[in-house]
Amino acid sequence: MTVSLSPVQTIATKPFADQRPGTSGLRKKTKVFQQPHYLANFVQSIFASLEGFEGKTLVVGGDGRFFNREAIQIVIKMAAANGFGEILVGRGGILSTPAASALIRAEKAFGGIVLSASHNPGGPDEDFGIKYNISNGGPAPEKITEAIFAHSKTIESYKIVEAPDVDLDALGETQVGRAKVRIVDPVAVYLKLMESLFDFPAIKQMFGAGFTLKFDAMSAVTGPYAKAIFEEALGAAPGSVVNAEPLPDFGGHHPDPNLVHAKHLYDLAMSAKAPDLCAASDGDGDRNLVIGRGQFVTPSDSLAIIAANAHLAPGYKSGIAGVARSMPTSRAADRVAEKLGVGIYETPTGWKFFGNLLDAGKVTICGEESAGAGSNHVREKDGLWAVLMWLNILAARKQSVKDIVRAHWADYGRNYYSRHDYEGVASESADALIAGLRASLPALPGQSLGALTIAAADDFAYHDPVDGSVSKQQGVRILFADGSRIVYRLSGTGTSGATLRVYIERFEPDLAKHDLETQAALAKLIAAAEKIADIRRHTGRDEPSVIT
Repeated sequence: MTVSLSPVQTIATKPFADQRPGTSGLRKKTKVFQQPHYLANFVQSIFASLEGFEGKTLVVGGDGRFFNREAIQIVIKMAAANGFGEILVGRGGILSTPAASALIRAEKAFGGIVLSASHNPGGPDEDFGIKYNISNGGPAPEKITEAIFAHSKTIESYKIVEAPDVDLDALGETQVGRAKVRIVDPVAVYLKLMESLFDFPAIKQMFGAGFTLKFDAMSAVTGPYAKAIFEEALGAAPGSVVNAEPLPDFGGHHPDPNLVHAKHLYDLAMSAKAPDLCAASDGDGDRNLVIGRGQFVTPSDSLAIIAANAHLAPGYKSGIAGVARSMPTSRAADRVAEKLGVGIYETPTGWKFFGNLLDAGKVTICGEESAGAGSNHVREKDGLWAVLMWLNILAARKQSVKDIVRAHWADYGRNYYSRHDYEGVASESADALIAGLRASLPALPGQSLGALTIAAADDFAYHDPVDGSVSKQQGVRILFADGSRIVYRLSGTGTSGATLRVYIERFEPDLAKHDLETQAALAKLIAAAEKIADIRRHTGRDEPSVIT
């Protein structure tokens, strides 16, 4: 061990006005974070909002994007200066978001700092992000993020140890100030956890019998994990994992596993050369994409099917306590929960809202329409966990993805569902659209738009059943008499302008109507969504930027 009891410096600084965390931490353009003092101000504001961490352990890692290594060095030196006793860092600065959660929990750490902008692009001119996770491994709740923001508005100085940079690529221990810094294998703890949850021998046998997989790590953080799990532990053919090396700019691609940025996987799955399963994860490893041969699985359907079949995996063989979903996510999971006789909880968007429900044992499975699913094994959504769950279901049921999806629709009905994103909208225009919707809410019930009749309309507010906290203005909901639904919400995960998300859902119980093209099935609701919110006038757009 190298011992270096370096001096602690107190650096004078001034507040930045734009450090309010969004739904998943603070995200800005990389150049914003590279400004002198910008990152340090926010890190000091995190520490100033916490109590009782003297001598405790902090987990630190990121998704490998541009500026990740430099940011980690700053975090290490500031954590040491502020009194943490031990700092655990993934080798190379790499820790997927779910693996960071797993490590926090396994090591009983005080908390963790995750450096990522998730599915947003990386590079000198792209995005960067930082968030704090608490001791349960989950994102900081609003009371902490609001305290961080409050401190950031009045900060006058920050503390940092004057010390050489730590070698992030060498496993082992070193000393920075009075803190021990331990560089750890980023995969080991996570792999052990997955082995405890899923039937690895059955999945390995399935691969041995000729099952084929194509997993795209998108030149992002899940590459090392996917190689170790799918190819080395489970025996998938070499080359099953592609784009496996994390790159600072994700290879120039957008690491978002949707049908726009991972269209090549969709095309492969629909081709004559399709493997049994195509899958992907995003920049920081918390999102997933699942496509069987000839069958795309929507994130909302995936959540419902996972909930219905979780008992097939050893870690969930005793059943699930309940299911939670974000409010915009389709209500397919609700029907599964009802049939199982377990609770269903509808929360605002943001994984942090699931933490209390998981900690209280009210739910086991959680998910959201933005390609996130997970369980009580960590307190983050988990892309590789979702793919492993699908592999476990496939191994146990010995059916194709397509057959499993079709059987699910036959049992529960099909929820036609789509999200229309209008990206980079001027913030003033987006705010005006939402304000107009809120003002119109009292008059909407009873109105008819063609064959559609509005039964109810509200601005969703969540009352946490565990701690009693209330989160208001979480999205405008338009509910129709036939069970259809439109939701309008501004996203908090972008870095430029505002993103208006419009969620459209139609429930179809008739088996004979389960093969409609999704946008055609939703055409009347799409037209209603435009008319109710006057989207074209507010955004200047004739069509969405992205349809998923």
